[in-house]
Amino acid sequence: MNKKRRAVLFLLLAFSIGLVLYGLSGQATQENNKLYVSSAGDDKNVGSKKEPLRTIQKAVDLAKPGTTVHVRKGVYNEQVVIRKSGKENAPITIKAYPKEKAIIDGRGLEVSWDDQGLVSIHNQSYVTIDGLDIQNYKTEQEDLVPIGISVSGSGNGIRILRTHIHHIETLHENGNAHGIAVYGTEAPQAIEDIILSGNTLEEMKLGASETLVLNGNISNFQVTNNIVRRNDNIGIDVIGFEGVSPVEKFDQARNGFIRNNTVYEISSYGNPAYGNQYAAGGIYVDGGKDIVIEKNRVYKNDIGIEAASEHEGKVTSSITIQNNSIYENRSAGIAIGGYDRKRGSTINSTITDNVLYKNDTEFQEGGQILLQYHTKNNRIENNIMVAGDSKLLISNPFKQNKGNILDNNVYYLHGGEKETRWIWNTEDIMGFSAFKKRSLQDTNSMFQKPKFMNESKRDFRLKSK
Repeated sequence: MNKKRRAVLFLLLAFSIGLVLYGLSGQATQENNKLYVSSAGDDKNVGSKKEPLRTIQKAVDLAKPGTTVHVRKGVYNEQVVIRKSGKENAPITIKAYPKEKAIIDGRGLEVSWDDQGLVSIHNQSYVTIDGLDIQNYKTEQEDLVPIGISVSGSGNGIRILRTHIHHIETLHENGNAHGIAVYGTEAPQAIEDIILSGNTLEEMKLGASETLVLNGNISNFQVTNNIVRRNDNIGIDVIGFEGVSPVEKFDQARNGFIRNNTVYEISSYGNPAYGNQYAAGGIYVDGGKDIVIEKNRVYKNDIGIEAASEHEGKVTSSITIQNNSIYENRSAGIAIGGYDRKRGSTINSTITDNVLYKNDTEFQEGGQILLQYHTKNNRIENNIMVAGDSKLLISNPFKQNKGNILDNNVYYLHGGEKETRWIWNTEDIMGFSAFKKRSLQDTNSMFQKPKFMNESKRDFRLKSK
């Protein structure tokens, strides 16, 4: 065999060996990026599929950027604290094993520090929680706050996906609890690029707090495709000006989307913090700015969607509420402005292309849209509003509101336009024509029955002509 042929064969052999080694190396790397947890496992194990760990916490402590922790079916009675960050293209992921129900259960566990979640992420980035069932976390202590999943500090790239969170409860009459809480407590570093999607949050006792909340120094968020239902306070809340951030100019959740969520049966009535008040919003922005609320289905809550500010001198601004179906809420379908003279304001916001159907079922004088104190330069256009038994369409009971424009809306009441009720600048008005004349609003609006696809099934799509 000549030297040239031997050299070629040597190169081919080396190349083949290299391919085999590369494949083995890739396989090993892939296996090293997976850890398994089982209720029948042992924390002395290596964490492989055949030798799983026993606790999620042990797996999280062993994880590194790019690791996926697979949690097999079973009940895990533990509090999990994530103390590591992933990387942008290599997050740390904790997820339920496919088609198996992995439960983190807080039964019997103490809330040992304020704002502790059954899962807690503080000052970390690029962490994903996916598909876990989180339940039964309760306290009777006033100063402790049980949370299903708690995110705080600063960081980037947090994802909370497809979790089922339920029975998180405060049992103290002055207590607080949350299903998911995101608190931006640092400055100038924010919590940024956070996605909360596909989760179901239900059956919670929240006291004076909210089911899903983003509060403080938070920017660029998405709250999408969640189901929030049957909780005794606010469903989805985006908040500013509560002193969560140490620097006031950063103390405001901003630049986000609340989209394609279904929020229903949210009511504070009977909650010890509120007594017999219908005060809980399905979706609420309190002090946020530059937020789009769109394509949500919001029904049978106390208030459908609210954009307001609870803090005197503070402004909720540039909120777009569009293309939502909002129906059969106990008070207003949409409310903006402060709830009394000592609250803040709502300015430069837009309410457009929504269907508001038979809200104000408890005759709270909220109508389909309620303009509370301190509303300025807001536009209410291209909406369809159908009054229910209260007959009230627009409620604007305060004289100091300025610069708001209503136009190109469609209004309807089964009893006819003369039976419609309106409240404008403290004056009660009967009839659509009288309202237009006295308010100088809705010049191009119409009184007309909308042709919904299936009104009885609350399908508010319009029939094509």
